[in-house]
Amino acid sequence: MNEIETQLEAMYQTLLATQTDFDKFRAGNKSAGTRLRKSMQDIKTMAQEVRVTVQNEKNAVVA
Repeated sequence: MNEIETQLEAMYQTLLATQTDFDKFRAGNKSAGTRLRKSMQDIKTMAQEVRVTVQNEKNAVVA
């Protein structure tokens, strides 16, 4: 598995793990909302890492 696949798998697993907190948040648990927001921030950071990796690979092919 290459680096991008590994990063995408990590994002996917993080997203799946948020389902419980999402369900709790919908039921009115505010602490679960905080955890959900943190998970979304983590996914955002991971997405940026994927973007950088893709850009670096793209530039390496052109160069």
